[in-house]
Amino acid sequence: MELSRVGAVYYRAPGAFQFPEGMSGPEERFAAAQARAGLGGVLSALECRWVNHPTAMARAEYKPVQLAAARAFGLRIPATLITNRPADVQEFATEVGGPVVCKPVSSPVLIEDGRLKSVYTRRLAPDDLVDLRGISTTAHLFQAWVDKAYEVRLTVVGEQMFAAAIHADSDAAHEDWRSDYGSLTYTTTAVPEAVTTGMLAMMGRLQLRYGAADFVVGPDGQWTFLEVNPCGQWDWIAGATDLPIVEAIADDLQGAG
Repeated sequence: MELSRVGAVYYRAPGAFQFPEGMSGPEERFAAAQARAGLGGVLSALECRWVNHPTAMARAEYKPVQLAAARAFGLRIPATLITNRPADVQEFATEVGGPVVCKPVSSPVLIEDGRLKSVYTRRLAPDDLVDLRGISTTAHLFQAWVDKAYEVRLTVVGEQMFAAAIHADSDAAHEDWRSDYGSLTYTTTAVPEAVTTGMLAMMGRLQLRYGAADFVVGPDGQWTFLEVNPCGQWDWIAGATDLPIVEAIADDLQGAG
C-alpha cells in the first residue's frame, strides 16, 4: 500500500501482535517491542487526519492528565486522590467528610483464568476504611462520591456533542452503571453551554478528535466530569438513542466535521 495516499485513519482498539509458536517469553516481548516501534512508528509518522492519533490517545488515557485539563477549562471534578498509602486514604476520607469511592486508575478490564473480568467503581463503607492493607500493593484512585440524579455519556466527535442521559434502576447500576446494563434506560439530553465550552477546550488540549466522556448530573442539575475515554464505546448508545454518532465519525474522517 502506498502510504502517501492515506488521508485519514480511524484508530481504535488495536489487537495484540501475533508471533510464531515456540518463542520464549523474553523473545516474544522483544519482538512485540520491535513490532510496536516499527509498525507503530511508521503509522504515527503519517501526516493525515487521525481519530485519534495514538500518541495523543496514550497521553489522554492518564486520568490525572484528564482531570487537570478538565479543571483548567472550568469543568467541575470530584475531590480526587491517587495513592498506595492507607493513611492517605483515611485522611482523604476525613477531609471529604462524606462517602468516598474507589476505582481503577487505568483500564478496569483484566483477564484471569482465561476469563474477561471488570473492576467496577465501589462506594466504600465506613468499615472498608478500617483495614486498608491491600492498598499498598499498587496505585488506587479515590474520589468523593457525587450525589446523582442520573449520569451522562457525552460522545464528542470533532466539535459535535451527543449527550445520552443514563438512568439506573438498580443499586449496583446507581453505583457504577457498567455493572448492570439490564437496569439502564436512556434518553437524549441537552448539554449546558459551560460544559460544551469546557469539553471543546479540553479535547483541544488533549489533541483528541473523539472522546466518550462520563458525567454525573446531581439533583441540583450540576454536571461533574468523571473521565473521557479516547477509545470509548459508542455503538450501544447510538442504538439506544438514535444519536447519529457513526455518521459524525465518518464525516469527521472526511474532514467534514
